[in-house]
Amino acid sequence: MQVVETDITDLRVDAIVNAANETLLGGGGVDGAIHRAAGPRLLAACRALPQVRPNVRCPTGQARITPGFDLPAHFVIHTVGPVWEGGGEGEPELLAGCYRQSLRLALENGVRSIAFPAISCGVYGYPLAAAAAIAVRETRAFASTHAQPARVVFCCFGAAAARIYRDIVDREA
Repeated sequence: MQVVETDITDLRVDAIVNAANETLLGGGGVDGAIHRAAGPRLLAACRALPQVRPNVRCPTGQARITPGFDLPAHFVIHTVGPVWEGGGEGEPELLAGCYRQSLRLALENGVRSIAFPAISCGVYGYPLAAAAAIAVRETRAFASTHAQPARVVFCCFGAAAARIYRDIVDREA
């Protein structure tokens, strides 16, 4: 496990995880940056994914996979984190599901290296330290029973976020 402070769209890993919305048709923050960097074929691939209900291709807590197109990453794993409502609306379990489902898809697709953003910590308002603790816990739990992905990167936007992730990774080691 490593923590880096960089633009996730520049990382040379097998898969990057997109903190998406349920439509999978792009948005702001990490989602918008990934769609811009991957090019228009990513949007076309997302549109081709079946809707599970009107305007929902990926419900909160689940994940879907597409090619990475113009990204250095071979795949984009799209996951939809919960909107923070104070913690009493199942947010921790939904966020944990994002990591479990993303790692499951990575395993099923032969991904050896994966990079995660801070899912739900932008406009969805999830407290960063609580979200990072879930990310590290779920990744370690998955790694305890699976050999792949061999490399997990927590990609942070800013030094403060990277410091929080590093503290949690070090403390939980």
